[in-house]
Amino acid sequence: MDQQSSESRSLEVEDGHAHGREGLVKRVYHVKNGEELSSGDANWEEKDGTSSKIEEKELSIEQIFDNKKVPSWLEQITFRAMLVSMFMGIMFCIIVLKFILTSGIIPFLNVSAGLLGFFFIKTWTKFLDKFGLLKTPFTRQENTVIQTCVVACYGIAYSGGFGLYLLGMSRKIYEQAGIGNPGNTADNIKDPSLGWIIGFLFTVSFIGLLALVPLRKIMVIDYKLTYPSGTATATLINGFHTPQGDKRARKQVRALGKYFTVSFLWGFFQWFFAAGDDCGFVQFPTFGLKARDHKFYFDFSLSYVGAGMICPHLVNLSILFGAVISWGLMSPLIHTQKGDWYTAPDESIQGLQGYRVFVSIALILGDGLYKFVKISYITVTSMYSQWKKNRTENCLPVVTSDGNEPPVNAAIPYDEQRRNEMFMKDSIPPWVAGAGYVALAAISIGVIPQIFHPMKRYFVLVAYILAPVLGFCNAYGCGLTGWNMASTYGKLAIFIFGAWAGKDDGGVLVGLAACGVMLSIVSPASDLMQDFKTGYLTLSSPRSMFVSQVIGTAMGCIIAPCTFWLFYKAFNVGDPNGEYPAPFALIYRNMAIIGVEGFGALPKHCLTICYCFFAAAIVMNLITDRVPKKVSQYIPLPMAMAIPFYLGSYFAIDMCVGTTIVFVWQKINRKRADVMVPAVASGLICGDGVWTLPSSILALAKVNPPICMKFLSRSMNTKVDAFINT
Repeated sequence: MDQQSSESRSLEVEDGHAHGREGLVKRVYHVKNGEELSSGDANWEEKDGTSSKIEEKELSIEQIFDNKKVPSWLEQITFRAMLVSMFMGIMFCIIVLKFILTSGIIPFLNVSAGLLGFFFIKTWTKFLDKFGLLKTPFTRQENTVIQTCVVACYGIAYSGGFGLYLLGMSRKIYEQAGIGNPGNTADNIKDPSLGWIIGFLFTVSFIGLLALVPLRKIMVIDYKLTYPSGTATATLINGFHTPQGDKRARKQVRALGKYFTVSFLWGFFQWFFAAGDDCGFVQFPTFGLKARDHKFYFDFSLSYVGAGMICPHLVNLSILFGAVISWGLMSPLIHTQKGDWYTAPDESIQGLQGYRVFVSIALILGDGLYKFVKISYITVTSMYSQWKKNRTENCLPVVTSDGNEPPVNAAIPYDEQRRNEMFMKDSIPPWVAGAGYVALAAISIGVIPQIFHPMKRYFVLVAYILAPVLGFCNAYGCGLTGWNMASTYGKLAIFIFGAWAGKDDGGVLVGLAACGVMLSIVSPASDLMQDFKTGYLTLSSPRSMFVSQVIGTAMGCIIAPCTFWLFYKAFNVGDPNGEYPAPFALIYRNMAIIGVEGFGALPKHCLTICYCFFAAAIVMNLITDRVPKKVSQYIPLPMAMAIPFYLGSYFAIDMCVGTTIVFVWQKINRKRADVMVPAVASGLICGDGVWTLPSSILALAKVNPPICMKFLSRSMNTKVDAFINT
């Protein structure tokens, strides 16, 4: 054949018409001389009239994109990408804060962010292309930049501690923790203010991005850490930009738009019936009034139905199991001891509420301690094995059968060669990261004590010395297992620095502020490594990943506090009986109190019960790791069980409705369910979340709903009617 006909050609196979496989891209090779044919030819006819068989080779990801130019790192960061990232950052900050301030559970939103980013830019480019104005095509690298920027932005909504340590400093949570209780003193209060919150976040949020930058090659290329979340995101983005993936993405986007509209309109409809306390569908007594009094009811929250569709079945059922244990068994039994075990009102931290809160803390600490030890062990043993392997390879050079050393890339697959080359192309000098870390640490040492007066400069210095080590452990463990243990390191900081400061020198405030510093360093460091993994798998430049993370963090330092302030001013945030109870704020403050005071603040017999649940959390984890997977998949997760102890089971029932929908859908058509569930769930979450913005504005404008829909017992209804008729 001539040179032109022997050039590389590929066939795109769609709709499953070729060989029963959907969306494959194949090349067909002539077995005899390696030339390529179109896939329509079953045999190759030689000049002598004989025929030869041909074989088909499925292309790898990078071979599919081989004919597409990889943009430079500056071309990957486009104006339209940043504009879309800002818009999505606002939306996802609202969604994340709504979850944090209601239950503290945040579902995996990376898929939603990736899907929406693809949808917005694809719509933009399609519109411009229609008028012949499109100059820059939409690439997977630009998609990855959007994903990174958005995740960095809404990550501040979590690491900023708005429903955790930051709100735990407020006067409202101080009063809930019990005025006059040992360790809970009035000098450990700092009410939220938009000015100091933004200043604090700008001071601490960027330093985590610099802590591990010099180790990116070691983590991603040398150790080949999987980073399950980053790998899943890269797979999603790569799939979007193949021909068949683009078709599937359009179906997902249509489903997302449909359920977004349904969820938004449902939230709008519910608003009309919520004119007062205990009004509206959120108080619907699904299982009867008595069950509702014990927090067992379906509150028609489509956000949590969507969250239940995204979260694994085991997480949802563990939450429900924890609700049954706490509100169905433990609380009624302890309530029978009122007058003996406690005399305070049930809602007091010295009353029944105290048992719920501290047992929840015991479960969280037991689960966190076990996972901390486990991840530390895995990290150390894995690093030792890697070091031993590298040492052996360096000492024992490999040679081929002819006595020569093999080519450097002989055993490395094409995709890996290509990705390694691109990943190392745009390096970030280590001295930049080191100098930046030292400079930002110096600024923080001067600024943080001005914001939190009991926080001494040497506390901040020690935190910044420890943070890179803990950040590395967290990032390495996250790369191995997918678990981000940043909150565990934050809790560790509460106890260490709170006890160090002491109760007479603002130990509670110091512990909570140290938690904020640690969380703001350790969490972004792990997130950045996940983004590097995503960029590695999509041929995105590490430099564009880093810059987009910095831009997203800067956006988050403004957007997240402003969004929180909207919630804080429009709603009664922190009210345990309100719409936004922020359960973890009280939990974190009580952890800080225990850190400075010990266990003297606990109600009678509460410590014994806490010991039992602490031990139970460790035992459940041990059993989970020891038994086969077919058994461990039915063992509840202690961390998930802990959440409803304080809140009740209403959101657990919402999430179980979501998990039931997914279970039935998978039984009917698993393939379609696996494709469409993330889109449907994202639509439900985003629609209900976005409705929060207009409802907040209506509340600030003093525009109240016109109707109060309330549910009363027959006897109470008779009394109300008699009162009205008098």
